[in-house]
Amino acid sequence: MTDKKKLGRNQKDTEDDMINLVDNLNREDDLKYNRRAFLKTAVGTSVALSVATIPFTVRAMLGIAEEDHERVEIAKLADLPEGESVTFYYPTEKDPALLIHTVNGDLKAYNSACTHLMCPVFYEKTQDVLLCPCHAGYFDVNNGQPKAGPPQRELPLIEIEVDNGIVYAVGRQYRHG
Repeated sequence: MTDKKKLGRNQKDTEDDMINLVDNLNREDDLKYNRRAFLKTAVGTSVALSVATIPFTVRAMLGIAEEDHERVEIAKLADLPEGESVTFYYPTEKDPALLIHTVNGDLKAYNSACTHLMCPVFYEKTQDVLLCPCHAGYFDVNNGQPKAGPPQRELPLIEIEVDNGIVYAVGRQYRHG
């Protein structure tokens, strides 16, 4: 590069490529879309999202995240021998659930929609497991945890009570985050 070209580097009509690259910048756009404006927008959005979640946080802190469920009769215990199950709907008519009287004599109840792709889950008496036949998912009947197959999360637990030989559903627990 000659000395004459170096002196003319900051002039507008120079042939230096680096100078010609900045000719297409608009000063107003440069002031409007800069890092400071981006950071202001990012911080503002974060604050707005944080404020929007305050009601949910307060509800969770007060323990009122899950509304109370009503007590729903499922079945008479005498009509459900050991090793059998019965389907019921809880807490709404759109939530299928399964009451199981295990071969060991325990009563367990879970939502019967598989946590993988929501296929129905059935009680397999011979293996004493809950089976999702869609993708061969198996759940432990004692705690609803996945044992094999694609499901990664446990089944929601239905809380039950037995009163005068009648089994009632009284609540539901989501045990995963």
